Amino acid sequence: MSFASVKYLIKEGFKGAWANRLMSLASIGVLVACMSVIGIALLISANVNEAIGRLEQQNVVQVYLKDYAWAYLFGEKPETDEEKDENGIAESYYLVHNEEEALAVRDKILKIDNVASAKYVSSEEGVQLMVGDIDEEIQAAFPMEGKDNPLSAGIDITMKDMSKFNATIKELEKIDEIFYIRTHDGLAEQLEAIKQGVYIAGFWIIAILIIISLVIVSNTIRVTMYSRKLEISIMKAVGATDIFVRIPFVIEGVLIGLTSAIAALGLVAFCYRVATEKISILLGEVVPFKEMLILLILVFVCIGLFAGVIGSMFIIGKYLRREGSEFTAI
Repeated sequence: MSFASVKYLIKEGFKGAWANRLMSLASIGVLVACMSVIGIALLISANVNEAIGRLEQQNVVQVYLKDYAWAYLFGEKPETDEEKDENGIAESYYLVHNEEEALAVRDKILKIDNVASAKYVSSEEGVQLMVGDIDEEIQAAFPMEGKDNPLSAGIDITMKDMSKFNATIKELEKIDEIFYIRTHDGLAEQLEAIKQGVYIAGFWIIAILIIISLVIVSNTIRVTMYSRKLEISIMKAVGATDIFVRIPFVIEGVLIGLTSAIAALGLVAFCYRVATEKISILLGEVVPFKEMLILLILVFVCIGLFAGVIGSMFIIGKYLRREGSEFTAI
């Protein structure tokens, strides 16, 4: 195909869009609305995932170690000749004797694939967290230092993927030095259900809006095609191929799609900026628009090209197959 032919076809595509500018503007308006809803859905999904991620980091699993407090309260005390303290506890009764051994358990936990972080919490720190807000007189009445401390040392664990929550708990249960695992498994399941719901809803919203976009572009191309029916018949009569006839309509569809993509990007950016100024006051951090910019550009351009190319190719192809015989009759 020569340069002159390419230039002619591009010109015809722009000419068709301008000749039916009211229909083209209507199509662009509907496409912008569809793309904007898709963009907002993506931004909402990103912010929901960000919020869920923060909640997941707060959904800490706490494990308690088999240290002195455990041996005193729960551990078996077999008969032994080993020296015992005033409470009848020997060092062989428990597995974690000092901070160094507790940190070794923490390192063992960190080797589990789904563990994001593991923070050692001494028994003293644990008690302070529990009774820090209690009146000082009450604290003085119940001394909790040294061997009087009834709380075992523990490790606070966060996970990378909450969908692997149960599998990770099973791995923790295999560690001998751990005697109790405190979980919030109900919250983990709820978070995972919310994530799945957002994904499914987002998928169907995008799928439905893409179908609507295809229908809108197809109707615009249909109007242009019928308005140029005589011109198409003449082109076919002089030997123009179907591809040559189709290209101006494809260009018109792509022009409508890309124009819609640019307009939708600007509209979504403006709406998101206005919305986040209000929402961030209530919800705190939101996903910056610039982090989503590349994704939105790719999505909008792909939707615009897909709707323009597929919509125009489908309509003109269908018309050429069913009505082609009219070209030779005119």
